Parts: sequence; structure tokens; C-alpha cells
Amino acid sequence: MTDRAPQPVDRQLPTEESRDLLALVREIAQREIRPVAADEEDAGRFPRAIFTLLSEAGLLGLPYAGEYGGGEQPYEVYLQVLEELAAARLTVGLGVSVHSLACHGLAGYGTEEQQKAHLPAMLGGGLLGAYCLSEPASGSDAASLTTKAVRDGEDWVITGTKAWITHGGVADFYTVLARTGGEGPKGITAFLVPGDAEGLTAAVPEKKMGMKGSPTAQLHFDGVRVPDTRRIGEEGQGFTIALAALDAGRLGIAACAIGVAQAALDEALTYALDRKQFGHPIADFQGLRFMLADMATKIEAGRALYLAAARLRDAGKPFSRQAAMAKLFCTDAAMAVTTDAVQVLGGYGYTADFPVERLMREAKVLQIVEGTNQIQRMVIARHLAGPESR
Repeated sequence: MTDRAPQPVDRQLPTEESRDLLALVREIAQREIRPVAADEEDAGRFPRAIFTLLSEAGLLGLPYAGEYGGGEQPYEVYLQVLEELAAARLTVGLGVSVHSLACHGLAGYGTEEQQKAHLPAMLGGGLLGAYCLSEPASGSDAASLTTKAVRDGEDWVITGTKAWITHGGVADFYTVLARTGGEGPKGITAFLVPGDAEGLTAAVPEKKMGMKGSPTAQLHFDGVRVPDTRRIGEEGQGFTIALAALDAGRLGIAACAIGVAQAALDEALTYALDRKQFGHPIADFQGLRFMLADMATKIEAGRALYLAAARLRDAGKPFSRQAAMAKLFCTDAAMAVTTDAVQVLGGYGYTADFPVERLMREAKVLQIVEGTNQIQRMVIARHLAGPESR
């Protein structure tokens, strides 16, 4: 594995402040995250201290309002921060994206009193969040969730099981979608649940193909009682809140995917320039040069796609279709680029001595989380041709 730091991406950023911000993120990534990423992932260690550091640096609330501790940054900038963090270690980049997703409901739909009470700690007070939508039998068909919240005086009592929860068991708060009414999307409500709530327990984390340092676990709600003051939005508005959060979250996944792909390209290029066969660097051979060119092109195209969607969001324009396209293209590109990176390194690429095998394993999950790429194709097609007639 090379100790050589990758060259910074040539980014088009809107302000001098944002350029300084990206420089800070790169410094933290290269000093604190990248050097220990392989060992930490191999050991399955969750980097809580890194998230505390990022919170202290103001990097956990970048796209949110400054009055509550956020960074007031446009999504165009926030996503490039995610890309840099994911390039250093996906557990960190994706973790920041998930935390932002968990804050989205309260920041966008909470009352002023709720926001004043909770957002400062969530955005810059060292807390870490998680987002609870999926269930063991409700993944792609999220509107069929069965976790229930029943009104009891001024409280709600939540019972059920959530699945595939990033930060499950280690988060300080959970944004939870539960059924408060009839079947379908109109019967779902959102709640902000403390991580230490009585009756809330986490199962043993899943044993995963990659991202071993990021706990993914089922959460069991056994009569968890939360006051109505922790209900986010109106009763029955939860699914609308969830979909809005996922549109933004999919852009986060797209940015993380490009970060992983960029890291794989950096490793492949360094190796191809250093490795000699037949008396020449293997980067001299046309077959390898064409592979590297294709990898770089996929990355540039993906970056342009997610940034175009982010700029629509920043302008207050609809961006759901573009978010689905970005998530689809960028994660497929990451899978292709990381696979090619392993091939460039040959036998060494298949060993844990180099990071490309880990990057390939990590890229796979990005095609699945926050809506599989098959679901993204359905979303895009509905925007193009309307709902299915069945």
C-alpha cells in the first residue's frame, strides 16, 4: 500500500469560504482518517472519536441553518465534503450522510420550539443520529411498514422492529417512521426518539461484506414512550417527510460513491506508474491506459451529475428525478471503477495489503442503500412516463 497522499480533486467551488472548508476537510481526512482506515475497518471499530472531531469542526451540520448550529452551506458544497470524507473512509462519509438524513425531518418539518430545543445538539453538539425507515419485511416497499405508534394521553407508545439501521445501537437519536393510522403512506408519522429511551434495544450488528466499522443493526421498540412534543410534522405526514429526506440522502450516497471511486482510481494510477513489467511502468501499456481513462471519465461524469442535482436543490427547484439518476449512475460507476482498480493491481489488488479490494466491497453496498438501483430506475421511469398502469 502506498503512503503517498492522493492529489486534490480540482473542484469548482462557489466561494472562498467553501474552498477553505474543503481544504480543512482534506487536512482532517489525510491526518486523522485515511492513515488508520484499513486497520480500523479490518478490526470492525466504529470511529466515534472521528465523528466527535467532525462535530467540533462544524462538519456534521453543514447544510442546515446557522441559527441552530448548522453551517449554512449549499448542498453543492456539502456533497463535496462527503466525497472527500468517503474517499478517506466510507464509514465516515456515509456516516455523516446518514446523520444529516436523521436531522432532515426536524430541520425541515419541526416546529420552532422543537428546533430550538433539539437542533443545536444534533447539528453541532456532538450527538450522532440514525434514520429508521426500513423493517425486516419492509425495504423497497417502505409504505408497508408495520412498526406502530399508539397515542396514550400526551405520549406515543412505539412498538415494532426496524432493520438495516446505520449507527444502530450507537446513535444518540433516531428519526423513526411509525404507523399511527391505516394502511399505506397516509398512516405514517415521524418521531424523534432518544437513543437511550427505555424499551429501545439494538440487536447484534449484521456481519457484512464491507463497511465493518459501521454498525448496521436491527432496533427493537418494546413499548418505547415518547412525548407528543417529539412528533415531527403532522400525524400522517411521515411518509412525505421520509421521501423528502431520501431525495436529499440519495445525493449523499452519490457523492460518497464518487469518493470511493476516486480513491480507487488514485490507488490504481499510483500503482500503474510505480509497477514495472517488461522494463516499463505498466501505465505505458495501452490496455491499462484505456482502463484508467475510462475510470476517470466515469468519475467526472458522476461528479457532474450529482452536482447538477445539488444545484437544482439549492435553487429550490424539483430535483427528485435528478437525485435518482445521480444515485443510480454514481453507485454503478463506483462498482465498475473499483472492480477495474482491482484488475489494474492484478494479484496485489486481491490482497488486503492494498485498499482496492476493500473499496470494491464497500462500493457494492452503495448500489443497495437508500433505495436499490432498481428502485431508482422505477423512480426515473415514473418521472418520464408517469405511474404504472397496473
